[in-house]
Amino acid sequence: MTETVTVRVPAKVNVQLAVGGARPDGFHDLANVFLAVGLYDEVTVTPAEELRVTCAGPDAGQVPLDRTNLAARAALELARRYGIDPAVHLHIAKDIPVAGGMAGGSADGAGALLACDTLWGTNVSRDELLDICAELGSDVPFSLVGGAALGTGRGERLRVLEVGGTFHWVFAMAGRGLSTPAVFREFDRMNEGVRIPEPVASQELLDALAKGDAGALARAVSNDLQPAALSLFPELADTLAAGRAAGALAALVSGSGPTTAFLAADAESARTVAEALLASGTCRSVRVTESPAPGANVL
Repeated sequence: MTETVTVRVPAKVNVQLAVGGARPDGFHDLANVFLAVGLYDEVTVTPAEELRVTCAGPDAGQVPLDRTNLAARAALELARRYGIDPAVHLHIAKDIPVAGGMAGGSADGAGALLACDTLWGTNVSRDELLDICAELGSDVPFSLVGGAALGTGRGERLRVLEVGGTFHWVFAMAGRGLSTPAVFREFDRMNEGVRIPEPVASQELLDALAKGDAGALARAVSNDLQPAALSLFPELADTLAAGRAAGALAALVSGSGPTTAFLAADAESARTVAEALLASGTCRSVRVTESPAPGANVL
């Protein structure tokens, strides 16, 4: 048996997040266009006396180290299905923002699942891996798949999308986190009594991705959760304005926030936007990267 396995898994940005009304189960139907970006967590799994989780990296202190952690839940579920003792040490090397709307926790769940499957030699099919991912959370399947995909249902049913080029991004990290459930509750509050249409993917946006056309993508990006995120965290509006003023083609809250995402025309423009955002004092830190990025893979 392999003694240690490390899996690298990417962050995501939602270039479209169309949100339907609340379902009876409390979830919302989504049309969620995911794009994996080149910021990664690494999950390393090694045999141990018992299941334990450690974490290092920016804001690692905010990551739960008990069995609520998605990495731990992934290991436990795979072990349960195959009658394996989940006695492993899961170490998360964190580089995806914590509570930032970039699916860092989901990435760790997908990474741990693939790492444990490799370590234990369970050789689970891709379909079953995706099924376990969907049980763990709405964003976890995409963390496994990477690239670009349209997520429907609550985001867990994926259709892989074609991407015809490289897109340049700047991400601005906020001074505090935002809870995804709190943002959805605020979305429900703000839309009380409003008839919300069925969420559908924008054909204009899908075409822009397929062509690798940053200008067309910028015109088509949207996030139905953005008003709720701004309601709970009004200062994000200043960050968005600073990025637009610096020449970003598009500025939006990433997922449920509070990380803000800026699409740039090219690598040089991305550096200019990043410098201006840092100088603006409206965010804690910035990261420059590209998309699409590969999904979870064993190093």
